Amino acid sequence: MGKTVNNSDRFVIIMAGGKGERFWPVSREQTPKQLITLLGGTSFLQQAVARVAPVVPHKNIFIITNEVQAPTVRKQLPKLPAANVIAEPIGRDTAPAVTLGAALVGARSTTATMAVLPADHVIHDEKKFQQVLNDSFDVASRGRAIVTIGIKPTEPATGYGYIKVGEPLPPPQGGKAPKTIFHRAELFVEKPDFERAQGYLSSGNYRWNAGMFIWSFVTITEGLQKHQPELYAACQRWFAAAGTPAKLRKVLAREYPEIKKVSIDYALMEHAQNVVVADGDFDWDDLGSWTALGRHLKADPEGNCAVADFIHVDGARNIIFDARTKGKRTPIAVVGLRDAILVQTDDATLLAHKSQAQKIKELVKRLADHPKFGKLV
Repeated sequence: MGKTVNNSDRFVIIMAGGKGERFWPVSREQTPKQLITLLGGTSFLQQAVARVAPVVPHKNIFIITNEVQAPTVRKQLPKLPAANVIAEPIGRDTAPAVTLGAALVGARSTTATMAVLPADHVIHDEKKFQQVLNDSFDVASRGRAIVTIGIKPTEPATGYGYIKVGEPLPPPQGGKAPKTIFHRAELFVEKPDFERAQGYLSSGNYRWNAGMFIWSFVTITEGLQKHQPELYAACQRWFAAAGTPAKLRKVLAREYPEIKKVSIDYALMEHAQNVVVADGDFDWDDLGSWTALGRHLKADPEGNCAVADFIHVDGARNIIFDARTKGKRTPIAVVGLRDAILVQTDDATLLAHKSQAQKIKELVKRLADHPKFGKLV
């Protein structure tokens, strides 16, 4: 895809501070899900940057991470200026991170339009994604719209939030109609139970909330001013310091621990009246667990997905992942094991039932509190 004419005033903020606990033991605090290679030859973060590079120049891509992960992030992304990798002193959910991103972008250009994207999504159809992102930048830069990319549901998933959408919006007057369909957002809905999710899927009027946002600097700061005055005041202070990295680090170290922990959905999206949903008509997966990874791995006739030297008798529907260093790998053999997750690293082994995959997060908390196993987190 060729670069758009005015992309020098377009910026991307990639959120990369998560711990990825559900992918333990491969994902650790220093090398979480977004920094490891699970699919393809590069990390999810590297894939996220490569996806947006045709739309936005490298110098306009910011990564918001944390102190522990920042050195690895810089190492993985040598084309990005080192100052474009910003470490939060402490995790405060997505609204403070968005506020920080707005301050960074505004310090470069107050006429800018910015996208806020997660670091750990799986998107195979990059061209289609880039088309939707380009169209969303156009819509967000023209008016006061907050654009969010909604994914058309393919199943009654209960792990995602949903957005109810209205009729498609007409194309802009005098302008060329975008390839992407846009709708007015009518309602943000929490993660539903299975029955409600089935209703959302069959109605055709709901999209998965993928946590991808596009807005102008003016629009996001106006939204914060109206709905989150404390964050707006913080944005102004960080904006003033953003031109000097050392000064910004000092201000963040002092102020960030006191900032209210809140998601951007609660803080802004559910209150705003100017939200527009772009149809994300591309394949998408928010890889939240080992079971989700199984969707992207080739299965044998019995439904076993293995990234390992794997042999079995009467094994079925298992996910087997060998992440040991090459010299330490040995065959993994199972008998009669079904619907299980088996993961091996150099220093730990995980065996879990697939139905309990979400509880791996609880296991990580227990490990962290254990005097002998705390170092494995």
